[in-house]
Amino acid sequence: MESGHSGAPGATARRARLLGYAAAIGAGALWGTTGPLSTALYAEGAALTGVGFWRVAIATAGLLAVGMVRRDLLRVDRVGLLAVGLGGGALVALFEVAYQYAIAGAGVAGAATLLYTAPLIVAVLGHLLLGERLTPARIALAFLVLVGVYLTVRGGEGVDTLFASRRAGLVAGVTGGLLAAFAYAGTTLLARWAVPRYGSSRVLFLELAGGTLLLGLFLPAIGRPPAPPDSLSGWIYVGLLSLGAVVGANLLFFGALKRVEAAPAAVAATIEPVIATILALVLFGQALSGRGWMGLTLVVASVAMGYWIEARASGSPGPDQEFPSRRERLH
Repeated sequence: MESGHSGAPGATARRARLLGYAAAIGAGALWGTTGPLSTALYAEGAALTGVGFWRVAIATAGLLAVGMVRRDLLRVDRVGLLAVGLGGGALVALFEVAYQYAIAGAGVAGAATLLYTAPLIVAVLGHLLLGERLTPARIALAFLVLVGVYLTVRGGEGVDTLFASRRAGLVAGVTGGLLAAFAYAGTTLLARWAVPRYGSSRVLFLELAGGTLLLGLFLPAIGRPPAPPDSLSGWIYVGLLSLGAVVGANLLFFGALKRVEAAPAAVAATIEPVIATILALVLFGQALSGRGWMGLTLVVASVAMGYWIEARASGSPGPDQEFPSRRERLH
């Protein structure tokens, strides 16, 4: 009888870890739908800038509805409003526009893989701005990620570009992907400061609300007002992008962090570019050559290895701690 009772806590812990890993994989899978859903919207004639605006606008509206019940979500001081709402919102706005150009120009797999240059940007900016060590392991893994990104982008097949030529499309796609990675890295560094002060849900809401406001002001000013989808299927795609790839994915990942350490949860979520590539292949015929698959594998393996090395070197925080994850962003 005693042995049965003593085994119960262990079984509960194992069950919690399994649920945590499942939630992290689910988050990565939802993030992986961003490229395919955006591509479907392009096929219906949606503008690149409009896709980014409407997905954050609907996500903001959904979180605002939650805030009507949870009033603490809407309470923030002036510093948080300026730093997270305005500064984080600017990063969200940059990400949303740049990532759509990356998908349209470099293809779904190329865009998702380009986003994984963010750890390199975080490592460099963390060293310059936060005094974090730029270790040999970080430098080596960042180099492997860059090699993998190059192979993946050059190994794309069957990518239909929205630009004048395939070459122009690839340049625009790579530029957009690198800008999106920069914005992604910026939100990660901001989250390291903001999440311990305001909580992950509030930071997510402030960034999305700020991004919606800035895009709503900026896009009409440059002559590209965000036209709404003109079909029911278009609204369905945007709704899935907003409530699935933004709100649902982040909530799943936050749930994962309550049950498992941040490093293995982040590793589980690296299924994202794999899911994106498979969906692009099945739905749109955007295939990867052998070289492309080699590059994708190299990126995923390098990012996963990097998080395991970091966890072993410094020790991951426990599941009950608030952790400013690299996934404190809007993808």
